[in-house]
Amino acid sequence: MYKIDKKEYGFYLVFADFIKMDEMQQWVKDSEKALTSSNGKFGVFIDMRSLKPILPDAQEYMQQGQKLYKQKGMLRSVVILASAITAMQFKRIAKETGIYEWERYIDASKTPNWGKVGIDWIQNGVDPDA
Repeated sequence: MYKIDKKEYGFYLVFADFIKMDEMQQWVKDSEKALTSSNGKFGVFIDMRSLKPILPDAQEYMQQGQKLYKQKGMLRSVVILASAITAMQFKRIAKETGIYEWERYIDASKTPNWGKVGIDWIQNGVDPDA
C-alpha cells in the first residue's frame, strides 16, 4: 500500500506492508502525475514504519521514483522507519540513486518526536544526524 499527499512543504508519502513490483510501478506513474503540479523546490516526508522489505524487482521502481522526485526539485527528504532491515535497504537504494546526501533516516522506535524532527529537516534544514 502507498499514498501520495500534497503538503505545504511538498509531498507526504506512505509505504506500508508488502509492496510488489506492479504496485511500485503504479506509484512511479502516480508520482509523475503528482509532480506535474509542483513548481520549484520541495521536501518529501516518507512514512515507512510498517513497510516490509521490498523485493529486487520492486526496488528498481523505487529507484526510478527517487530519481524522479530529485529531478523534479526535491531539496530534502526524510524517511521514518521502524525496522533495521528496511533502513539498511533504503539507505543502500538512496546511495545507488544519488539522493543519500539529501535524505535523512529516523528510527521511530528511538525518536518519540519523529514527526517534528522530520519536518524540521525538510523545512528548515535542521539535520537530525547532527
